[in-house]
Amino acid sequence: MSFYQDQQVRRYSLFLLFFLILTALAGSFLCLFQIHGAETLYLEHSRVLASSLLEQGVSKTVIARALCADAVSPEGSAFLTEIGLGKETSPWLLPLLSRLSRRSLLLSASGFLFLSLLLLLGTFLFFRSRARLYLQAEQILRNYMDGDFSHHLPQNREGTIYRLFASAEQLASMLQSKNDSERQAKEFLKNTISDISHQLKTPLAAMMLYQEILSDEPEHPDTVREFSMKMGTALKRMERLILSMLKITRLDTGNITFERRICSVSELISHSVRDLLERARQEEKEIRITGNPDLTLNCDLAWTSEAIGNLVKNALDHTRKGGLIRVSWEQTPTVLQLVISDDGSGIAPEDIHHIFKRFYRSKNSLDTEGIGLGLPLAKSILEGQGGLISCQSEPGRGTSFILSFLTKP
Repeated sequence: MSFYQDQQVRRYSLFLLFFLILTALAGSFLCLFQIHGAETLYLEHSRVLASSLLEQGVSKTVIARALCADAVSPEGSAFLTEIGLGKETSPWLLPLLSRLSRRSLLLSASGFLFLSLLLLLGTFLFFRSRARLYLQAEQILRNYMDGDFSHHLPQNREGTIYRLFASAEQLASMLQSKNDSERQAKEFLKNTISDISHQLKTPLAAMMLYQEILSDEPEHPDTVREFSMKMGTALKRMERLILSMLKITRLDTGNITFERRICSVSELISHSVRDLLERARQEEKEIRITGNPDLTLNCDLAWTSEAIGNLVKNALDHTRKGGLIRVSWEQTPTVLQLVISDDGSGIAPEDIHHIFKRFYRSKNSLDTEGIGLGLPLAKSILEGQGGLISCQSEPGRGTSFILSFLTKP
């Protein structure tokens, strides 16, 4: 029976067994006491009767024959009735029997009182321990309802009630996880809105200024053209910001499903840098690609291309005229590594631990047009597919981003 797995129930059951054994022993003792009392009463009555008859001059032979007789005659019964010793005679009127009755009643009452107190005490202690357990569980469950999960229901024993507590703990863990997720979601939404509003302030203020200038000087075509181009630049910056934030938000909330497939690494790199080759040519910078063309990678081509493209764009942004950006890859028995390196300005030691934070901009950065979302977006894309990204840099000598993918998950 499953309820016997509960330690408190087992203890109470053992107590009841002990109580039954003790009751049986008390009953046996009372029986022995009654037998001994009856024997004592019989002997004392015989002594009194023999003494009285001897004083009356009755011979010892007659007295002995009378004491040993076991037959009851009608005359004898009638005689006892005449002198008031019949069935209706109260035992309390008989001196010897009244003493035995008093002792028996006193012993029986004492035993009954002792056993009753023992049973009540054991039952009280059992129910008190259960009540404490239930009150403790009730308080903990109320704390769970209030969002306080610092204390836990007892689960270190066996029994039905503790299995119930374990199930309640699982529900509490689910509730805590849900509360944490909701809190993180609210915090994430709050930070995202704050970041977007903060980042939009500057281009919006610039656009309002440009609009005022255009309104004040409509007769100057050169001015109108100049500030129209600046408004277009500000709009493009806002568009990049909003699109990047939407992508990061979708990645962080798990709303992106990567469509992974086996693709050629050389195809992946070509797709990633295709739109940046013309920029590199115009800025007189070189993008050099080296690696085994036969290697493949299981990834989402479009998203991974965007991540690598962001890293190459970051290298272009921080490399001066005539600079070199290298994109290479190699494979070990367990890992495929992609390396995007440049010989640009590098990253200061105090900045390298912050480069993957949203909107982080180093005071030493050569890029004045960036919005600080390219690296965080690349990190989210790569880690969302099980990849890792790390950075090595030395100020004045360039930066390398190492992308690692397991070849045997």
